[in-house]
Amino acid sequence: MILFLENVRLALHALRANKMRSLLTMLGIIIGISSVIAIMTVGNSLTASMNDSMMSMGANNITVYLQQREKKNEITEEGLVFKESGTGTAMAGDEDLFTGQMIENLCETYPSEIYAISVTETAGSGQITDERKYANVNISGVSVGAFVSDNITMLHGRFFSEKEMDEGLMLGIISDRAAENIFGDNIEDALGSIINVETGKGFMNLTVIGIYKYEQNSFSFNMGARKDVTTNLYIPLRTAKKLNHTTGYQSFTIVTQDGVNPDEFAATVKTFFKTYYRNNRNFEPAAFSLTSIVSTMSDMMDKITTAIAVVAGIALLVGGIGVMNIMLVSITERTREIGTRKALGAPNSSIRLQFIVEAVVICLIGGMIGIAIGIAGGMWAADLLNTPAKPSVFSIVLSLSFSMIIGVFFGYYPANKAAKMDPIEALRYE
Repeated sequence: MILFLENVRLALHALRANKMRSLLTMLGIIIGISSVIAIMTVGNSLTASMNDSMMSMGANNITVYLQQREKKNEITEEGLVFKESGTGTAMAGDEDLFTGQMIENLCETYPSEIYAISVTETAGSGQITDERKYANVNISGVSVGAFVSDNITMLHGRFFSEKEMDEGLMLGIISDRAAENIFGDNIEDALGSIINVETGKGFMNLTVIGIYKYEQNSFSFNMGARKDVTTNLYIPLRTAKKLNHTTGYQSFTIVTQDGVNPDEFAATVKTFFKTYYRNNRNFEPAAFSLTSIVSTMSDMMDKITTAIAVVAGIALLVGGIGVMNIMLVSITERTREIGTRKALGAPNSSIRLQFIVEAVVICLIGGMIGIAIGIAGGMWAADLLNTPAKPSVFSIVLSLSFSMIIGVFFGYYPANKAAKMDPIEALRYE
């Protein structure tokens, strides 16, 4: 241990004696490690940001919907093959749609897997108007579970009660943007007021019972003025059903309990509804979750990041060659020193260790500088992309370990050459 520490001291002394040469030698290591860490940091940041955005959209939720059944081929007695007609078949009516009883049966069958059911009914788009003031809205009839699945944050007021939902009352929950357009900065004035909503089908008068926080989707961009942003206006589901004169549901969303695998439960739900649609010639149930899509996108991002990092890591090999080159130069300059040590009885292993330690110290210092630059560069790049910086601890540890391995690998040949020197020839070297 004492010998090792002494070799470290000698290595640091040699670096101080040739500061510029040592810095230029480290440059390849610094560039390689800083590039790898910066790339991994940006990659991790983008992946985490994408996952967060997908999760906020309900990546663990399951969407259940109806899809057109694939038509089967029919073979006549003459051997001719005909495909059933009906491609593009429209919904025949409520007999094809999911019913409230079906959804209720599903909840009763899987109470430990289902946290909430979100059902929505689009009731068109329009404007909340008040003389010259207006707010663009998309009108959606929702169940109570929709506020859970969509992660809606209430600022003022409340959600619909079960009784209000069942009775289909003319109530509305608007966004803070819409409330600001109509009522000014004091948006709380909207609570309890009656708003006039102009739609393509006529006018509606709704009593405002809640105001939610509008959050722009991460995957959407709005180039218009702030006052022209279109937000959702929520009304009770039964109210929307009355307006549309419908009773069934084309789709709905399941919010799963914690610990439930969305992909596996989606398959279970699909099997459950197949019993209801086994005699339906046009449509069949389908279910999917975004979990598999998120996993695929994350894997793809990780592979791209790793591939780019590997290319950047080639600079480490170039840096290693530079270390070998400078160590050969150093050995040539210190030939008489090596000869003197060997003449005084230093074994080959001691000489070899001295120069290997010096090469490792060069790579280690360069690696630490590269890590600092890489983290700073990665955080700066992540900030430009408006994503939270996520430095990769794994890439930091791996890069530092790899730099030390490079020091040993590329330092061994010069060190071994020094260890095999003939002391007589070394002492006579000019």
